[in-house]
Amino acid sequence: MPVKEYAEIAVGLPVRKPFHYKVPQELRDKVDVGKRVWVPFGNRRLVGYITGFVDKAEVEEVKPILSVIDEEGPLLDSRLLELTKWIADYYHSSWGEAIEAAVPGPLKKGKTKVSPRHPLPEDIYEPTRNFKPTTEQDAALKPILESLSGRKDDVYLLHGITGSGKTEIYLQAIEHALKLGRSAIVLVPEISLTPQAIERFKSRYGAIVAVLHSRLLESERFLEWKKLKDGSARIAVGARSAIFAPLRDLGLIVIDEEHETSYKQDDAPRYNARDVAVMRAKLSEGTVILGSATPSIESYYKAVSGEYKLLRLTERIEKRKLPKVEIIDMREEMLNTKQVSIFSRVLEHAIADTLKRRGQIMLFLNRRGFSTFINCKKCGYVVKCRYCNVSLTYHFDTKKLNCHYCNYQVSPPAACPKCKSEDIRYFGIGTQKVESEAARLFPGANIGRMDTDATAKRGSHRQILSDFRKHKLDVLIGTQMIAKGHDFPRVMLVGVVSADTALNLPDFRASERTFNLLTQVAGRAGRGSEPGKVIVQTYSPTHYAIEKSITHDYVGFYDKEIEFRRELNYPPFTHIIEIKLRGRNEEKVIKAAHDLAADLNAVADPKSVGIVGPAPEFISKIKGQFRWTMLLKGESPRDICGLIDGSLGRLKGKSGLIITVDVDPMGL
Repeated sequence: MPVKEYAEIAVGLPVRKPFHYKVPQELRDKVDVGKRVWVPFGNRRLVGYITGFVDKAEVEEVKPILSVIDEEGPLLDSRLLELTKWIADYYHSSWGEAIEAAVPGPLKKGKTKVSPRHPLPEDIYEPTRNFKPTTEQDAALKPILESLSGRKDDVYLLHGITGSGKTEIYLQAIEHALKLGRSAIVLVPEISLTPQAIERFKSRYGAIVAVLHSRLLESERFLEWKKLKDGSARIAVGARSAIFAPLRDLGLIVIDEEHETSYKQDDAPRYNARDVAVMRAKLSEGTVILGSATPSIESYYKAVSGEYKLLRLTERIEKRKLPKVEIIDMREEMLNTKQVSIFSRVLEHAIADTLKRRGQIMLFLNRRGFSTFINCKKCGYVVKCRYCNVSLTYHFDTKKLNCHYCNYQVSPPAACPKCKSEDIRYFGIGTQKVESEAARLFPGANIGRMDTDATAKRGSHRQILSDFRKHKLDVLIGTQMIAKGHDFPRVMLVGVVSADTALNLPDFRASERTFNLLTQVAGRAGRGSEPGKVIVQTYSPTHYAIEKSITHDYVGFYDKEIEFRRELNYPPFTHIIEIKLRGRNEEKVIKAAHDLAADLNAVADPKSVGIVGPAPEFISKIKGQFRWTMLLKGESPRDICGLIDGSLGRLKGKSGLIITVDVDPMGL
């Protein structure tokens, strides 16, 4: 057995190289790959993760490991370690940052056990059994079960229209994995969907389901993680970070609503849980199901080109019809009524009719707040945040102007700060304004709102959805939180107040996001015995994203969108790596951005790497920091990250600057 002279240690800091520490004689029997240790780091003591051993250290004066935290056994098994190394290499993070993404909070602090103050009450769910699959479901299930039985790392894209029974396929595939003695992970994109997912999976599988998401207290999350680690739970259900659940013999990973941008982590390591799932399954000889009514362009491209296996569900359960979608051209509405209204006459009458029939209504708007900005009619002045280059949003309940980026608050001015005119107007509409107008027009209706503000309190997601499910609410108004995944049989009408919000953003994915949101939100209607209706208000009725969503025509939308992507060499035909620079000294940020771009242009092969920028970001200042960005396009993110490492190493005067690298960003 080789002598464990020096250990390679990863720490949760943004330093890409590993650190070497001497293993004291008395600890050599205790250290092992995957264990946590206490190490000295400068004048601090940090938790480190052993990733390997070497015979010779890189430096002459090597500090010793102080003590071993995990004496019983490694915290991370070899496959999870390999997965985190892949994440660090692909997404340009340190290995320590990638490891800490996979570890519960208390363990990152060096703890070995956590006792919750109050034990979690176990929710009681009515047990459910498998439904007999439809012909389409049976045809989709068969190859998945064969892959599970053969321990094949196949990736299936399950393209099923809303209400077609994708969840039942997930449930029966999981049952097959369990019969084979294997375990499963199920990811849902939004915390708002987690209560519904928990109910579906716990009612079928009971106590062997553990739940992992960010709204749990650290102690609660640790206990759920421990159940998975010790094998008493064999199914992990949760949001993005549940992809790291420490399961034994992982056989199946399900990514529901696989197109969702919330699967992408915002800070280091900036991983996409969908792509991490594919790699984790490969390392575990497991099968992946990517499910969506509106697959991401990248996933569908991989499916039609043969990298993934495509499965289709084209009919709703019990042959229920897809809801009828009606487009209202708000330009004509404005000409006819001579005013800008929140609700068109058609939508207003439809809401009144649905309330009369005791049906429920969902109203969707992709903006929170009351008014999106305050503007002086005389000189055009817009009230902006003092720390961010963005207009402030008026919130009716607090009577304050809020910045949705830094939470700066100020009272609205009585007169224009620039020209002193009192002709101050409130423009734009947010969820609060829609709620206020709905309450005025329909005084007898019980109205609820679901957006970031309304769900800030712990447990509020569950409460609002529970009230709507029990029909304590007639109308639910919300942002994209309400647009997907929810199954409410009494919803007879869905109204999209403004379909153009996402369409007008300067982002190559704007059309895809608009099509997805409209199709998903439309899918909330008509899921019970009553047929559903969808009314979409727009100023761009002829845009292909809106036209194709009317007929739920994903393939027609994909055919148009893929040509646009091919012409401009956007994903899936290339990878994009975004470098962001930010700091409080504007001149320093601009100089560093141009210096970095010049260095990259000098070392990159223009045939394989395209460089765009640098340029100020769309919102060029947030929280007092100036922000510049540049894009690199190429086939190999790892090769490009190597170039970036070299250029960043040569960049002078980095103090006071924060530089981030985002591989495969979801928004530009």
